[in-house]
Amino acid sequence: MHTINVDEMFSGKKSRYALVIAIAKRARQITKQQENDGIITDEKPVLSAISEFKQHKFNIISPDDDE
Repeated sequence: MHTINVDEMFSGKKSRYALVIAIAKRARQITKQQENDGIITDEKPVLSAISEFKQHKFNIISPDDDE
């Protein structure tokens, strides 16, 4: 079982909600990409997404307050 330190991932982010939504969206992208490419893997898409965020491959972009 994987242990994830949420506080470590949360550092520098504005809200935990934004972090959860971003990881969920990235996990869905990974799933869709794997389905389109016919890739079968044992690793969960959510764990892949978390790993990518921990490695700073993706950032959370918040909308402007004017929008």
